[in-house]
Amino acid sequence: MPYDRPDEHTALGVSGPGRGMPPRHLADLEADQRRAVVRELGEPAFRADQLARHYFTRLSTDPAAMTDLPAARREALAAALLPELATPVRHLSCDGGATRKTLWRAADGALSESVLMRYPDRATVCVSSQAGCGMACPFCATGQGGLTRNLSTAEIVEQVRAAAAAMRAGELSGGAGRLSHVVFMGMGEPLANYQRVLAAIRRITHRAPDGLGLSQRSVTVSTVGLVPAIRRLATEGLQVTLAVSLHTPDDELRDTLVPVNRRWKVAEVLDASRHYANTTGRRVSIEYALIRDVNDQPWRAELLGRLLRERLGALVHVNLIPLNPTPGSTWDASPPSVQEEFVARLRTAGVVCTIRDTRGREIAAACGQLAALPHSAG
Repeated sequence: MPYDRPDEHTALGVSGPGRGMPPRHLADLEADQRRAVVRELGEPAFRADQLARHYFTRLSTDPAAMTDLPAARREALAAALLPELATPVRHLSCDGGATRKTLWRAADGALSESVLMRYPDRATVCVSSQAGCGMACPFCATGQGGLTRNLSTAEIVEQVRAAAAAMRAGELSGGAGRLSHVVFMGMGEPLANYQRVLAAIRRITHRAPDGLGLSQRSVTVSTVGLVPAIRRLATEGLQVTLAVSLHTPDDELRDTLVPVNRRWKVAEVLDASRHYANTTGRRVSIEYALIRDVNDQPWRAELLGRLLRERLGALVHVNLIPLNPTPGSTWDASPPSVQEEFVARLRTAGVVCTIRDTRGREIAAACGQLAALPHSAG
């Protein structure tokens, strides 16, 4: 499967540079395709199911540990369906070891990052869907770095498998545990890599041994508002949470903060979000980074509350995110008193609202900070 299909990008109104393909991987393929690959190697089809069980259930990619496979064939089978897609270049930890950011380098040198976060009641991995991002939001380090390429389905799934394996092995503080949630809020615009993200969601949520077995309701897909893709996602029969990065309720400012707004305006984004909520029965999350003296005025809180009540009713929740610092940016987070006033006005309008618990600021792992800088890749 090539990284960039022109028909897909044209349909969604975005574009990105095409590059070479990563090695074929088990997570890119349906079960019958995996069996066909194994048969081509002269092995019985059930070997593909054994490989899938090692990958999705045992969370292992080490051929030496696959003792149910013939010793003489383990390396060949693993090379055919479990090639190394990306190498972890660096792990950075903070929050007492409860948050860990991983920098990944793919075979072609493309860099991406994922963040694993442990909370008292859950463990969440924030995954990237692209190396870089083409949305060019000026307050986001990823967007300012530009788009390198889309990630493959397997490159996305591998971030989740690695996080699940890390939790099982007790690599974060608190001992061994279980990965419970996946959020597509890392590098990239997930809906600009629609087919691969959709396939990755299905691998992540499919029952073992053909997937990692997480609940669809524990998966969140974030978007800056690619309206055709939001409407398309509503038809897929999924129960994932849609998170829309709105950041301001007025088109004049959003044209600057979220440049894709010049294509799809706030009203269109909210109407598509309402369609998603009505179709799936899932409440939509509105993401709003509070930027001092830019989008934190009381009148914007009132306008946001009014628009959300009119267009989404009770099927909405607002996540306010104090802006995280990024290199070279002159913008700063709103002070606590302004945050509290913004929350109060939204709640007065009848909109459920919380301030997100920011994790990973010290290691540039929080929202808007992922940059996968080559000079720090080792």
